[in-house]
Amino acid sequence: MIVFAAIVPHSPLLLPSIGKEHRSKLACTVTALEEIEQALYLAKIDTICMIAPHSTRYPDAYSINLVEKYAGNFQTFGDFSTTVTAQSDFLLIDHIQRRMREDSVPFTLTTNAELDFGFGVPISLLTSHLPAWKLIPVTPSMLDGKSHYEFGAQLKRILHAENRRIAVIASADLSHKASDAAPGGSTPDGIAFDKAVVEAASTNNPQALFSMSNDIVDGVSQCGYRPIMTMLGAINEMNITPKKLCYEAPFGVGYLTVRYDVQ
Repeated sequence: MIVFAAIVPHSPLLLPSIGKEHRSKLACTVTALEEIEQALYLAKIDTICMIAPHSTRYPDAYSINLVEKYAGNFQTFGDFSTTVTAQSDFLLIDHIQRRMREDSVPFTLTTNAELDFGFGVPISLLTSHLPAWKLIPVTPSMLDGKSHYEFGAQLKRILHAENRRIAVIASADLSHKASDAAPGGSTPDGIAFDKAVVEAASTNNPQALFSMSNDIVDGVSQCGYRPIMTMLGAINEMNITPKKLCYEAPFGVGYLTVRYDVQ
C-alpha cells in the first residue's frame, strides 16, 4: 500500500561532494530533504516507486526499467567516489507491467542497470537509513499532463493493493528560467509555471495544471511536470496531508520539496 509520497529535486549540487560551497545556497532544500529522509525511515518503507525524467523516454508510452540490481555514479559531475545501488522490486514491476497491458495502458519495459542522476541524487540523499528497500524506477512519456495523472491513478490501483509499504516519489526540477540567476535569466512563463506548480502541489489540487499547454510546459525548460503529475495521480482520492517544505531557485532552477503524509 502507498503510505508516503513526496516531490524532491535532483540537482547534483545537493550532494556535498559536488555542491561544496554552493550547497549553502540550497540550505532550505537540504533541510527539507533531511526531513523526507527521516519520514521514509519512520514510515518503514519497503519499496520506493520513483518517477524521474532523464532516462530514455518514449513519445507515447510510459516505462519502467527492469533489471535485478541498479547502480549509478556521478562521474559526469566530477565526483568519482560517490556511488548508489538499489535492488529491483522485480516481482512488483512484473505485476505492474502485466496489469498495464491488460488495461491497454501505453507501457513498456526497458533494461539498463545504470541509474542516471535523476534517480541517483534522491537515492543518495534519502535512503541511507532504509534497510533492504527496493526500487521501481518509472520514466514518463511525452504525453500531456492529464495523461500522466491518469497513468499515476493506474499505478495507484496496483500499488495500493500490495501488502508492502510503498513510497511514491517524483524526482523533479521545475523551470530553469525561474529567477534572474539562470544563465539566460528568468522569463514570465518560467516564473508563472513554478508558481502554478507550487500552488497545485502544495494543496494536492492538480486541476489548474491540466490546462497547461505543451508549448508552455516545454518552453520553460523544466523536467518535473510529468513526474509530478504522475505522482499526484498516484495519490488521488487518498486521505493525504500535503506539506510544502521548501521552494527556492538560487541558481535560476526551481527546486520544490513537498511531503504527503497518508492518513
